[in-house]
Amino acid sequence: MPKAVDKSRLFILALVCSLAMLTSWTEAAPRQSAAVSADVQAHAAELLAARERWQTPLLDDLRQLCDTIGGRPTGSKACDRAVDWAVARFRAAGVESTWTEGYTIPGSWEGGADHAECIAPTQFPIRVVAGPFTVPTPNGQALEAPLVNAGEGSSESFARLGDKARGSIALVLSPEMKTEADLFAEYGRDGAMFAAARRAGVAAVMVQSSRPGVLLYRHPMGLGGDSLPIPAAMVARVHAARLARLAEQGEVRVRLELPSRVGGPFQARNVVAEIRGRELPQEIVLIGAHLDSWDLGTGAEDNGVNAAMVIDIARSFKALGIVPRRTVRFVLFTGEEQGLFGSEAYVLQHAQEMGQHVFMITFDTGSGHTSGFYLNGRADLRQPIDQALAAVPGFAADDDSVEAIDGTDNFDFLLSGVPNLIAKQEWAPYLPNYHAETDVYEAVNQGEARNNAALAAALVWGLAESPSRPAARQSRAEVEELLRNTKMDEQMKGLGQWQDWESGKRGVSQ
Repeated sequence: MPKAVDKSRLFILALVCSLAMLTSWTEAAPRQSAAVSADVQAHAAELLAARERWQTPLLDDLRQLCDTIGGRPTGSKACDRAVDWAVARFRAAGVESTWTEGYTIPGSWEGGADHAECIAPTQFPIRVVAGPFTVPTPNGQALEAPLVNAGEGSSESFARLGDKARGSIALVLSPEMKTEADLFAEYGRDGAMFAAARRAGVAAVMVQSSRPGVLLYRHPMGLGGDSLPIPAAMVARVHAARLARLAEQGEVRVRLELPSRVGGPFQARNVVAEIRGRELPQEIVLIGAHLDSWDLGTGAEDNGVNAAMVIDIARSFKALGIVPRRTVRFVLFTGEEQGLFGSEAYVLQHAQEMGQHVFMITFDTGSGHTSGFYLNGRADLRQPIDQALAAVPGFAADDDSVEAIDGTDNFDFLLSGVPNLIAKQEWAPYLPNYHAETDVYEAVNQGEARNNAALAAALVWGLAESPSRPAARQSRAEVEELLRNTKMDEQMKGLGQWQDWESGKRGVSQ
């Protein structure tokens, strides 16, 4: 005998099919009638997931962001255009409650037309790109000096160079990056390496690219808006290897020109949109992604695809006509690449309502498959995730890590005790294209981008619709214990953030 038919499921299937036939999924998608609103509301998570897997404008938005606006460092005209574009996209989607919030970044940096060449013992061009937040070569002109091999860039390697280091251009060799651990190690090396370079008195530093061939990428070498007082550049991997071999045979001379510009404080903007909750509008579930990017590529994987996703989820809420119990706030941060300035500013500007932020979710590793979440030291966050995603059969996103992550826009929310998640995504195609010339629209896994949007939409709905508050906010004492237990305090000390935490400059306490 056949199994009983679930009429509710058939209704949902019929509704999804009807939506597919009757709308082209543009901003003009019709709102559902009041006659079906109760059913739509009851099955909102499933409908959101189904819609995000369909032909929404997500990829069209991403193409426009990448191809028309392009790479968009905060402070650039391209980033300003991206902010205005995002506001227009939210409003076109029907999210009338959309605005920008200004804040100050303490220092600006802009790259120029970088150039390098080997001039002895033979001549050949060297592919280089200036590291963000490094000073230009003197007066923005070419610097000509002998090259010295500083090995892996350790204090001991620089010390062994002795007097040869003073006034020279130091070459630092890097292992090829294969995993996310290699990426974190690359950042972790910088502080000690540049301190050693300064003590040695070198005139400039050229760091071998950890990417294959001649691929270049922007690797920030200063932190917190402070410029590194040494000209520094990434150099193509194969060119660095050739220079190192030549240096084994005798003197090598290099001409390096880095005409980057360093400036003072400037104003930047975050984009904020919200759908007010029907019962608990004062409580907020926030989903965010950073809109800014570096400028060699067009910022598709880092992080355009997720910025477009945040807009698309808001669009789906409005197209389906659903209103959650709590307010959902959609935030596109800028200043992330400069040092998480946008999200830090948001937390400070919303300090009085930080206790009403019941959850913060960020996506920041491209279009890779989401297998779970970084719980950022809080195993208690697994249960509300499970409850939220249980509404959509087939979702499996339980490959979680309790590891606490420093380096994306959840950071100041974590310091403020707000329950926060980072999507744990497969590192391909994000990692090979990170900050690189190859971070372009073609790099995006379009199918997984849609799957990620489906999962994120269902999760946001479930957390916003939960009858009770999904998780508790932590006190400052609890946050400090978390930082030490997860060894995040060591990350913060290495990145120069710990003093701001201790002084109370970062983190809003309850």
